[in-house]
Amino acid sequence: MRLWGVDLKGGMELGPWAPVFERIVTTPQEANELFRDAVTELNHRAASMAATGKRTWEPTPGNPALVIITDEHAELPEESHERADSIARRGRAVAVNLIAATQRPTVAAMGRNTAVRSQMDIRICLRVREPRDADLILGQGALNSGWHAHKLTQPGEFLVTSPEHTSPERNRAYLITDERRNTHAARCARPRVLPAPIPDDPREAAQPRQGAPEPPPRDDPTRPETALWDALAGAGPAGVSVGELAALAGRTRRWVYYRLQEHAQAGRAVQVRRGYWRAARSGEGPPSGGDRA
Repeated sequence: MRLWGVDLKGGMELGPWAPVFERIVTTPQEANELFRDAVTELNHRAASMAATGKRTWEPTPGNPALVIITDEHAELPEESHERADSIARRGRAVAVNLIAATQRPTVAAMGRNTAVRSQMDIRICLRVREPRDADLILGQGALNSGWHAHKLTQPGEFLVTSPEHTSPERNRAYLITDERRNTHAARCARPRVLPAPIPDDPREAAQPRQGAPEPPPRDDPTRPETALWDALAGAGPAGVSVGELAALAGRTRRWVYYRLQEHAQAGRAVQVRRGYWRAARSGEGPPSGGDRA
């Protein structure tokens, strides 16, 4: 599973879980870019399925499901809301899923006239102040059917409605302390690819290697080049987008383009399609063209 996160509190909520996430953004502009990339990925998957006659995406280690977690969904800019709506309508069949959280269960936040709210089969509701908010969050008629979210009193108490949860039974979540959170994040961290050893002769790094290409030498694992290579090496057959590489490396798209061209000319990286790259496999040589988009 690939996890992308949107945390418009500056990373305060999702930041501690960074080892688990492939990508986390913290500004409205970055959120727009993330959702643009997500819709591009969705469209690519849909086209791939159409070409092979498939109707359901079966996640595999090489082609995992993409899950986007949005904290403070109500704070998303308009462009992100529109693209989230597209993902809600079309994403399920291609394993592109959205998890949205908000503290403001208003009509504007939940999107009464959009697909996001109507397509959410699983809804979790914590305590609310206004009884009518239960209808807004859990569905029209929920309040009269006994879903009294305004009467929840215990810390962590919630109501959940889903195809498997059709009765208004109260549930209670476990308390996750900061210490436990850090432990879980470290335990579930995404695997990282270690950089290659530094060669004795610096000129050796500029020469394409035989067999499976290796990353360029580097002496500081915190450098942006390391983050860029880790993302390329860990990308599946569909590749990773330039926007995502820029976010992971903390650099501009221009910087990423230049580095990608260096990797491509050395035979270490290949462009899967426009805007998407991955590390080269054994036997794949440098590309013949110069398309860097």
